[in-house]
Amino acid sequence: MQATTVSEPIRQRILQRRGRLRVFERLDVSRAALVVIDMQNIFCQPGGALEIPASRATAGNVNRLAAGCRAAGIPVVWIRSYHPAGGADWRMFFDFFISPERGRMAAEQLQEAHPGSAIYSEMRVEPSDFIVSKNRYSCLLPGSSTLERLLRSLGRDNLILCGTRTNVCCESTARDAMMLDFKVFFVSDGTSALSPEEHQASLDTLAQSFADVVTTDELLGEMR
Repeated sequence: MQATTVSEPIRQRILQRRGRLRVFERLDVSRAALVVIDMQNIFCQPGGALEIPASRATAGNVNRLAAGCRAAGIPVVWIRSYHPAGGADWRMFFDFFISPERGRMAAEQLQEAHPGSAIYSEMRVEPSDFIVSKNRYSCLLPGSSTLERLLRSLGRDNLILCGTRTNVCCESTARDAMMLDFKVFFVSDGTSALSPEEHQASLDTLAQSFADVVTTDELLGEMR
């Protein structure tokens, strides 16, 4: 079972440091956007080359958030990891950070035409939603995607982040977002990692310096 809040020692440290647990008083619905990271078949389906089993347990909360955001007039953005044949645009990852066999599988499944690169079959994507492709962990790293340009054009600087993996693509995006002056709301029960320990470590790090760590129900309540 993954954590849905920061650990008690970190909670006490945050209270001593800034006098309150939350960074921001509340979500500004008029300036919010939901960004769902990498909920794709390659990560979520059993047998995917980069499977994160816990991602399937968060799919329901992600769908609830997306529905709540649409009802509140908040844009929903689905982020897809995508690479051309052989992972040619990110040799650092495919050549060094993954085994050759797994790298070949991942590169194949992340091509445009492969079912692995499609949004996970359990996700409810609506025609009004946006879909943005990225080719690095963080979709706010310059050149990795068009997400920042989209958010700025929509006038949205309160980012609700969910998806997978908590401690890789989600955390990387949250860190960059905060340093680009976005207000980040990181959904603890809408993100997933390969282990509870990794998930907890990310929540503890992000809550101290990069984001508000919140639950699906908290955010839906603030939208209402």
